[in-house]
Amino acid sequence: MAWVVFQVPSDRRSKLDEALRDDAVARQSLKVRDAATLGGPAGQLYVQVEGSATAVARAEELLGPIGSKLPAADGEKLRARFVEEDESASAGMGLFFTDG
Repeated sequence: MAWVVFQVPSDRRSKLDEALRDDAVARQSLKVRDAATLGGPAGQLYVQVEGSATAVARAEELLGPIGSKLPAADGEKLRARFVEEDESASAGMGLFFTDG
């Protein structure tokens, strides 16, 4: 599965939301996080788009003018953090629904 991570200034949130509403992009796995909460710069957002190669290419086309694509090494680190976040949330929900 293809993926890409962008850094977008927070003040461009409306343009980001518009780009993420694109038909092809909206059907992919999208994650938007405040960069500062993940140890990044304040006033920035991290955006991960994961899905089909065609849709990820479309996301790159739409996000390029409003943000910057992270270098592969930085993108890998953030992607790992997103996966970790998802797994932690899943584990927490499992505890919530089990009888103790």
